[in-house]
Amino acid sequence: MHTDLRPAEPADIPGVLALWRESAAPTSTDTTAALTGLLQRDPGALIVAGSAGAIVGSVIAGWDGWRGSVYRLSVSPAHRRRGIGGRLLHAAEERLVALGARRLHAIVVGTDALAVGFWEATNWEHQPEQRRYTWG
Repeated sequence: MHTDLRPAEPADIPGVLALWRESAAPTSTDTTAALTGLLQRDPGALIVAGSAGAIVGSVIAGWDGWRGSVYRLSVSPAHRRRGIGGRLLHAAEERLVALGARRLHAIVVGTDALAVGFWEATNWEHQPEQRRYTWG
């Protein structure tokens, strides 16, 4: 089955939220309002993978002018092991580099064995000496 990658549109928001509910741990920003704000502020940041009219994968490739950030790389459990995650990551890398990012980082849930396994299989470097602090 063919999977297309493209920037998300407002009509994709319900599909993205459904994907996240089935494939990733929930976060406080998994809301229609948050995704609407993202699409308004940075229209190309949310990249989706579509198959047969459904959203089966997503990644957020955010650029703040200093460093590129990769968030919420998710693939539907029914569509995993088909290269969609790798294609989404590559699309995120391409977008961020095209915007001028020279350094990229990803936020990965360290207790999610599937997520860690995916990232360990990429050419990205794990930096165990780094810590992440959050607010909100």
